[in-house]
Amino acid sequence: MSIETGDVAPDFTLPALRGGEVKLSDFRDKKNVVLFFYPRDSSPGCTREACTFRDAYDDFAAAGAEVIGISNDSLEDHATFASRHNLPMQLLTDAGGKVRAQYGIKRTLGLIDGRETFIIDKQGIVRHVFRSQVRVYKHVEESLAVLQRL
Repeated sequence: MSIETGDVAPDFTLPALRGGEVKLSDFRDKKNVVLFFYPRDSSPGCTREACTFRDAYDDFAAAGAEVIGISNDSLEDHATFASRHNLPMQLLTDAGGKVRAQYGIKRTLGLIDGRETFIIDKQGIVRHVFRSQVRVYKHVEESLAVLQRL
């Protein structure tokens, strides 16, 4: 079952690039969250997507949002990826794909982890879902537009 607009976002706790763990519910009543799931660090599409989020990071912060990226990559891979591209957002490791499964994210062609972005408001409700493996810039564009309306 996929998570859709209007659903309560499933809570999770995952290891974080910048130390410790991040728990989604820690943002409840504090910040909106842009949660983007991406297939793999340093792949061409994922690099474009992450760098586009990076370039708009100040706009997301001004809109009161925390940007969080999740993939199955290790913290070491995240560190290399973030350092190489100067990524300011938190990257989380979902090594077993448990959170990806909670959100109902399917693999593309049965091979590649899906690329989906969820806008979650301060009450923990999903306000927007964008699914596209190839329209990587649209994830950022649509996320900002939705946040500016919240």
